[in-house]
Amino acid sequence: MQSFKHFDKFDPQKLELLEARLKGNRSQHSQQPIVIKDDSNQSTGSRSSTNDDVQEVVVETSKERKRKRKAPDGDQTTPSKTNARQNLENLLPSGSKKISEYFRHSGSSSSPGRATVKSPVGVYPISPSGNSMDSSFSHPTTPHKARAEVTSKASQTELTLADLKQLENRATSDIREKESTIDSLSTTNIEFQKQLEAAQKVIEKLKEQTAKSTEMTKKLLIDKAIIDRKEARRRCMENRLRLGQFTTQRQGAQFVETWCDGYAFTDLIKLQENLAKEKEEVERKRKLLAKRKPATLVNVNSKPNKKASMSNGPDDGFAKPAKADDNSLSPTEYYERDEIFKLRLIALKKEEADLQAELQKLERDRNVHIRELKRIQSEDQSQFKDYPVLSNRYLLLELIGKGGFSEVHKGFDVKEQRYMACKVHQLSKEWKEDKKANYIKHALREYEIHKSLDHCRVIKLFDVFEIDSNSFCTVLEYCPGNDLDFYLKQHKTIAEREAKSIIAQVVHALKYLNERKPPIIHYDLKPGNILLMSGHVSGEIKLTDFGLSKIMDDEHYNSSEGGMDLTSQGAGTYWYLPPECFVVGKDPPKISSKVDVWSVGIIFYQCLYGKKPFGHNLSQASILEQNTILKATDVQFPPKPPVSNEAKEFIRRCLVYNKDVRSDVLTLSKTSYLFPNNKRAAASSSSNNASSSGYFSSHSPLNVAAVDNSAS
Repeated sequence: MQSFKHFDKFDPQKLELLEARLKGNRSQHSQQPIVIKDDSNQSTGSRSSTNDDVQEVVVETSKERKRKRKAPDGDQTTPSKTNARQNLENLLPSGSKKISEYFRHSGSSSSPGRATVKSPVGVYPISPSGNSMDSSFSHPTTPHKARAEVTSKASQTELTLADLKQLENRATSDIREKESTIDSLSTTNIEFQKQLEAAQKVIEKLKEQTAKSTEMTKKLLIDKAIIDRKEARRRCMENRLRLGQFTTQRQGAQFVETWCDGYAFTDLIKLQENLAKEKEEVERKRKLLAKRKPATLVNVNSKPNKKASMSNGPDDGFAKPAKADDNSLSPTEYYERDEIFKLRLIALKKEEADLQAELQKLERDRNVHIRELKRIQSEDQSQFKDYPVLSNRYLLLELIGKGGFSEVHKGFDVKEQRYMACKVHQLSKEWKEDKKANYIKHALREYEIHKSLDHCRVIKLFDVFEIDSNSFCTVLEYCPGNDLDFYLKQHKTIAEREAKSIIAQVVHALKYLNERKPPIIHYDLKPGNILLMSGHVSGEIKLTDFGLSKIMDDEHYNSSEGGMDLTSQGAGTYWYLPPECFVVGKDPPKISSKVDVWSVGIIFYQCLYGKKPFGHNLSQASILEQNTILKATDVQFPPKPPVSNEAKEFIRRCLVYNKDVRSDVLTLSKTSYLFPNNKRAAASSSSNNASSSGYFSSHSPLNVAAVDNSAS
């Protein structure tokens, strides 16, 4: 870049162009003076002149156009220059800065009257309106041209051409790097788009395969269900002849179904009758044999026979030989025949016991058969017998059981690929709207309670949905086994060890219900609501049916008042409810978790002895009429089967008549009887230590439980 020590004059044509543009700009900016400044040492985007110094051009409002040039020294000011500045100052509005304040020496980097805009390749001054004087002035890559811009602030850069070139190269490299990054990202995006399209195709293909697999699974399950249904009906027809069936008989103007036993019972009864006759015959023969007992075997000390003494004459005190009798037997023959009769009676008693056991087995089979007959009859009458798919997900396969207003079907979840229990609630069309609303409210309340429970000893509730305007379905965890009530009907009693295992699991589940917030009372605890997951008593159990459960929230439950009000008095199963549920008065009775404790004692007693402790052979109506539970002040234990004293004490603790003295669930769960042997031993030793310290007067863990009971 060349530098000159003197100033050249401006080109008149350029000055005219600038003057015309400045004149228009001046009218737009409130008649303010405009300074055009040419910096020869600006960036490469500015236009260079032949002078290194600054040239100023002042455009006035008058029509006079004068061109002044500054002295080379920069120290002296000509009179024309002074007049021009004064004219410009006169044009400024009052209160504005002087014209001298807008200009600084050429060495200053900026002035307060101008604004600058920086770019990667230089610094560009702009006007207050944001528009430059000429588009050619703002071009950063046009060298050797004078660039003039109308600005309100002067700016000058001290960057050299090499620095500007370096900045330009750096900016260019950054741009190229960004462009390469954009290209690589675009390429990557295109590749991802291709991968996404390929993945979507794979997903669509997998969806088609899944749909085909689902349809095939449904078809196979339906085929299997059809085969199982036919097999069940075939077995049922065979058992009708063997075990019996229901027959319709007319009684007056009505037809009543009565049960007729099959040939198995008939044959067994005949065998028992024949066995009884044979037993009577053996007993008769044995009595006849006793009459032929040899005389030598007659007891000498026995009373003499008057008839024999009269026939033999007066008794002179000497033993006389008996008369010979053709029917008399020798002692050896008598012993042989008597032993034969005894052995025969023993054999007949054994056969009688075997027949009795066979009869009990047939009765259990008959109970299962009757249950299957009712199930098949209900399944044939059900509207869901044709394997429907509910909610596009649950395939109903077979009917498990039927209640008053609900049916439980074995279903298959095609989404999760697992068996489920689908409970279909059906509302009668004859019900009024308020009754329907009450039933739905009750069912939804049960759903909300059951849905919130998550425990290994509680059946899980997965889903609930509407089927139509009169029915809805709840989806539960499937249990392949039967309930405890069915098992007790089959086997009558359960050994104490297995029964204790069941009760311990029940208490564990009740403890969970009472430790959650808010606590829950099951209220309908009975053998029918205890499911045996494996079908036998040596496995896991789970609680179900929370239709009558109560929530002990702060709004309804008050421990100081004895619990919460029983609003559903009369509901439930009477054999398993405590006495406080039957109290009738102005105010409803108060209940707590001690209701479930009473039910646990009844269930444990029934498992051990095969019968209920109160009202065993009575109906619910009879129990209500006779106040059976209100009179249940003491429990009696039969001598057989033998039960440990600890089990009896546990039952007594559960069946305490006074609810204020009876243990609650949390206290019952700490009973040492429910613990394994090692824990029971530890509890017993701790109680012994406490006794030696003076806390208790007995060393028995049962007395520790009694102390806890009295404390509660």
